[in-house]
This record gives sequence, C-alpha cells and structure tokens, in this order.
Amino acid sequence: MKTIKIGKINLKNPLFLAPMVDVTDIAYREICREAGAAIAYTEMLVVDAIISQNSKTKSHMQTNSKDRPIGIQITGEKVENFRKVIPYLKKYDLVDINCGCPSSRIQSNEAGSFLLKNPEKIASIIKILKSAGLTVTAKIRLGFDKNEVLHISKVIEEAGADAITIHARLASQGNDIPADWSWIAAVKKQSKIPIIGNGDILSPKDAEKMLKICDGVMIARGAIGNPSIFKQTLSLLKTGEEKEFDFKENLKYFEKYLKLVKTYDVVDLPRIKYIGSKFLRGQSGSANLRNKLMHLKSYEEIVSFIKETIKSI
Repeated sequence: MKTIKIGKINLKNPLFLAPMVDVTDIAYREICREAGAAIAYTEMLVVDAIISQNSKTKSHMQTNSKDRPIGIQITGEKVENFRKVIPYLKKYDLVDINCGCPSSRIQSNEAGSFLLKNPEKIASIIKILKSAGLTVTAKIRLGFDKNEVLHISKVIEEAGADAITIHARLASQGNDIPADWSWIAAVKKQSKIPIIGNGDILSPKDAEKMLKICDGVMIARGAIGNPSIFKQTLSLLKTGEEKEFDFKENLKYFEKYLKLVKTYDVVDLPRIKYIGSKFLRGQSGSANLRNKLMHLKSYEEIVSFIKETIKSI
C-alpha cells in the first residue's frame, strides 16, 4: 500500500476526501474516515469570515480528536489577512489554500481561482503561513483561462509549500470538460514535493489510475453519497480486485451521518436532503425514493424514512 507524507504528517494511505462546500462538515468527514479516507478537510472558508468570527464559519470550523489528520481550507483576497488569521489555524494539522474555486461570487472577491492570475501572490501567502510553522498546501487548477500549471506549481513549490493538489481543469471549465490528467503527470515530473491528483475520480478504478501518475488522489464528486468509494478503492489497491458496491452498506453510512449531525449540532435539512439524494442513486426505484426524501418536512421524518428504507433492502 502506497503511503504519503506531507510536511510532518504521515498518512496511512494516499486517499484524500476533498473539501466540498455544503458537503464536508464534521459529520460527513467522520463517515468517510470510517470508510477509509486518510485525511479530510473543512469546506472552503474565507479568511475574512474567520477573522470576524462569523457564526456560520465557526460552525464549519468544528473539529475534534476523531477528526484527524484534519486540513482547513481557506481562501481570501488580501495577503495581510492571512497573517491575521494564523491564530485560528493552529489547531489544524494542515492549512490548504484554495486557488481553484470557480464560483463567480468567490472570484468577484479576487479569491479562489482568481488567485491563479497572480502566482506570486499565492507564494506570498504560503510564505506567511509557513513562517508561523504551519504545514501548508495549495489546491490549484491548470490555470484561470489558460494553462499555466507548470509555472504556477513551480512558484508554489519554491515558496515552500509542502504539497500541491491539482484539479486538472481550467477555472473556466466545467465538469462537462474531461479533466486532463496528463498535466498532473507533467507537474509530478518536475516536482520534489507530493502531488495529489483531482478531477473525475468517480470510481475505485479511476483512483487506481491516478495513483500511477502522482502521489495521492483526492476524491470529490465521487464521494458525495458514496463513502464506500474509499473502502472499495483500498480493497482494489490491496487485492487487485474491485469489491462490488453494496447499496445497503453504503446507505448505513448515511444513517450514521444523520446521527452525527445531531451529535455535532450541524443539522441542516437542505444539506441533508442534497447529500441523501446522492446516497439514493443508481438502484431500482431510486427516483421514487429521492422524491419521497425531498418531500419530508423534518429531521425526524428523514431518520425514520432511511431506517425503513434500509430494512426493506
């Protein structure tokens, strides 16, 4: 089994749960860790909101001793605010700078993928965070509207980053454009730090292929409603055979997620329904099950519905 070291962090395997807005709360991270993810991240947080102690942002920053190793993913416009935010980052094992979010709202604030327009600015942010003794990584795309990934990744590495995650699309490209993994391989050839590949990892076979060209694989869409992808991938890497997907077993992860959102006081019905609808894909009668879920009015109704669905399988 391939292992990976980022800064001082030794990971038990090379499987990363991607930071995802409206998905990777503390409860979702816990079920994916149980399924085999070696490391997980908070959803992307804006440094200004952390500094101002925004209540919603504070909730998203929640972590505990089970949630390890944990990365906090941050973004922002003003370099000086990355210095101000340092005291809030010290309880996390790793700080990841988001330089890839394509959201127009984030870009309008000159954060996320907008940072790709100015690699030297990314370098300045890395140097500030590294000077505080933090383990620092960056998640990038191939470029903003043109491919500059070889240059951008070199600047980031020279600034002292401990690893780079590459989503193999431009910021201007959506998921309808296939991720071009050849550029991940190209960056790996020129780099001395770990390179983590991201983009179109939708199955254990995809993860296995990615690990042939770089050090780690970060799973995003493929893990929404499917924590089992980590368990299946580990089985494939260890035995060479892909374990068949078990719908009932996977749905039990969602049942556990429902318990955990209550435990951690992060109950959010729209989020629960969005994630739950992903768990209910790909089976006979899935459309009917998803429709029922969307019409439920309370947390308690959802818990009962999932319990009954599991019993009926």
